[in-house]
Amino acid sequence: MDELIKTVSEKAGINPEQAKAAVNSVVEFVKSKVPVVGEQLQGLLSGGGDGGNPLAGAADALKKKFGF
Repeated sequence: MDELIKTVSEKAGINPEQAKAAVNSVVEFVKSKVPVVGEQLQGLLSGGGDGGNPLAGAADALKKKFGF
């Protein structure tokens, strides 16, 4: 997650604390709208996962959420 925070900080011209708050806000937003994807995203950014596809099942969750 540190790499993403650094990138957001640099590209948006904000300090790292603000960037961290922004990244966390986006993760929480995604979790509230599409929980499966949000949890996978949080795991990916936290360095977790089982070494497999960190977004396994996310496409199906999005399809279900949006009626595809």
